[in-house]
Amino acid sequence: MRTEARFEVGQLVQHRLYAYRGVVVGFDPECRADDTWYWSNATQPDRDQPWYHVLVHGAEGAAYVAEENLDAYEGGEQVLHDLVRRFFASFAGGRYQPRKDVTFPAPW
Repeated sequence: MRTEARFEVGQLVQHRLYAYRGVVVGFDPECRADDTWYWSNATQPDRDQPWYHVLVHGAEGAAYVAEENLDAYEGGEQVLHDLVRRFFASFAGGRYQPRKDVTFPAPW
């Protein structure tokens, strides 16, 4: 199992298959979702890789995404999501700066 994460909290990412973009708010070294959730997905990426909690641009919820399905997003646009201010203090240089009063991974 590889536990080193490729993406960091505050980094912009884009889903390889579904093309939505978002911002990373946390990650797990391996998939921590239960079997019911995992097998209900259209795809079942390897569970033994980092999985990311991503606030999805223009959506209300968050996505839980395997690292193999993400690319860095270089477009630089901010993510429109109601929870961005809960996790991040500012946006500069194409990435979000975490709030000092939030410990990551942050509780939902």
